[in-house]
Amino acid sequence: MVVSLKDSIKLLGIIVISFCAVFVCTFFLNFYLDALEIENLVTEQTRAMYEAQLATAEFTCAISGSVLAAIAIVMLVFYIKLYIDSHLKQIGILKAIGYSNGKIAARFWVFGIGVFIGATLGFASGYAAMPMIYKSLLIDGLPQIEIGFHLVLPLVLIVAPTAVFSAISCGYAYFALRRPVSSMLRGQVRFKPEKQKSKTATKNKEHSFLFVMCFKTLGGKKSLAFFVAFACFSYSAMVQMGCSMKRLSTGFMGIMILIIGVVLAVVSLFMALTSLIKANAKNIAIMRAFGYKMKECALAMLFCYVPFALIGFSIGTVYQFVLLSLMVNIVYKDVASVPDYSFSVPVFFITLASFLILYTAAMAIYTYKMSKISVKEVMAEN
Repeated sequence: MVVSLKDSIKLLGIIVISFCAVFVCTFFLNFYLDALEIENLVTEQTRAMYEAQLATAEFTCAISGSVLAAIAIVMLVFYIKLYIDSHLKQIGILKAIGYSNGKIAARFWVFGIGVFIGATLGFASGYAAMPMIYKSLLIDGLPQIEIGFHLVLPLVLIVAPTAVFSAISCGYAYFALRRPVSSMLRGQVRFKPEKQKSKTATKNKEHSFLFVMCFKTLGGKKSLAFFVAFACFSYSAMVQMGCSMKRLSTGFMGIMILIIGVVLAVVSLFMALTSLIKANAKNIAIMRAFGYKMKECALAMLFCYVPFALIGFSIGTVYQFVLLSLMVNIVYKDVASVPDYSFSVPVFFITLASFLILYTAAMAIYTYKMSKISVKEVMAEN
């Protein structure tokens, strides 16, 4: 077996993102379906608020579900590529003895198990949180909305995503396996010849070694820049949105959004930096063997991702402001009790300060991990 269930459980990022997406969608969709059952009891005085809450449920599920699903697909592709690159020789042997790409790729269905685990936990947690959610969304003047169980939800939120992501795993694996057997047996991750090698070598002589190493690190792991930016985007958007939701909705809703943002940020950053250090263990060992200090190694490996972190934070700030503005000015425009929303400068600077502390702490932790890389062990493996 090329891929085992144990390999799928390692997809911590997929599990967490699936959990967050299904957790939010579960209680909002369930609330939407239950609220439809009392539509005939809605009066003219409460209709505006009633329709606004239904629109909120639809809007939130569409935005959070689509965004997190797209991120999960990108993360799944990244995991599969990482797995194939680290098992090239084993897969090459299977191809050499007659296994087809399709037969090998079919075994990658187990990567959908990560989605199943996250979606199942998210659905169960969302259902458990419904009493508090329903209480916070209670409309004055309407009878209490009873919590019902809708069989369509576990089918849509658990079964369907698992099947779709398993199919995506097999499809991408089939595409990624279309490479020469000889290069796989040699463990060559890149089998395409590099172009303009002489020009690159000439330019490299004009810069310092650390400067060149910094850009080589970024060029070798471009996908990690996305996950670093996404981690900072999640922290910026969800923390600021959570603080603002305390004013616009309820304290419970704000705290829930804030916690989801922090969890997504920490997991995504952990996944990106861990993959970065593992992929560059040999380079770090060589730099240390040549006498470079840990600060210089950290500069070469980690500094190139700082601009992407700042870009992600900036986009998250704009995203949460636009999203909440749309909610207040479009979804709740006919509801008189909803306060006006404006960009909070104090919340922005508090979020920025906490973000800088968190990011600096992450860099310090992974610099320490880099110092624990054994030169002898790395060289022995290669």
